[in-house]
Amino acid sequence: MEKTYNILFAGVGGQGLMLLSAVLGKAAVDAGLDVMTGETHGLAQRSGSIYVHFRIGKPISPLIPYGSADMLIAMEATEALRYIEYLKDDGVVIMSKNIMHPVAETKAVALDKTRKTKYYTLSAVEEQLRKVTSRVIALDSLGLAIQAGNARTENSVLIGAAAACPDFPISSEDLKNAVLSLVPPKTRDANAKAFELGTEAGTACLQ
Repeated sequence: MEKTYNILFAGVGGQGLMLLSAVLGKAAVDAGLDVMTGETHGLAQRSGSIYVHFRIGKPISPLIPYGSADMLIAMEATEALRYIEYLKDDGVVIMSKNIMHPVAETKAVALDKTRKTKYYTLSAVEEQLRKVTSRVIALDSLGLAIQAGNARTENSVLIGAAAACPDFPISSEDLKNAVLSLVPPKTRDANAKAFELGTEAGTACLQ
């Protein structure tokens, strides 16, 4: 692979972002691709911000330069906005519609006696993201995971959505096989279904 394909993963502690990275790493290696990653765990025990630089190809550094990510995969909507400066113009954003409001935001809303302070909304997040790219795939990842039979399969939903992108460098088959090899055996059926639902949703959003 001559061109380096850059993916930035973003989320908060406890969402399983490391599994997401591990799945794509295994899929890339199994496909014979070179991978380099750089992880920042943040305050994981306090639901702090976590992000992973994931580079497929032959990069000279594990860190993605600003404005160079081909794809941003976010397990929480505001985390997509937090790291949008890494995305290249018209790159792809795949994100969950879920918002986990931080304590500081909740405090500001609760203490505002005028009730003018409002929570940041999904529509506000999407509006800002679309100033950078028109290719924003926002998924009800939790709803799709529950539909698949296990609420903890959101990772597989998002990976499935990534597989729907025509320029993604790893095949859908390799991605799905990596998912099924790394998740607990008793959850394989649910993860397989979640992957398929993510792919369907991602394809629909790109049309």
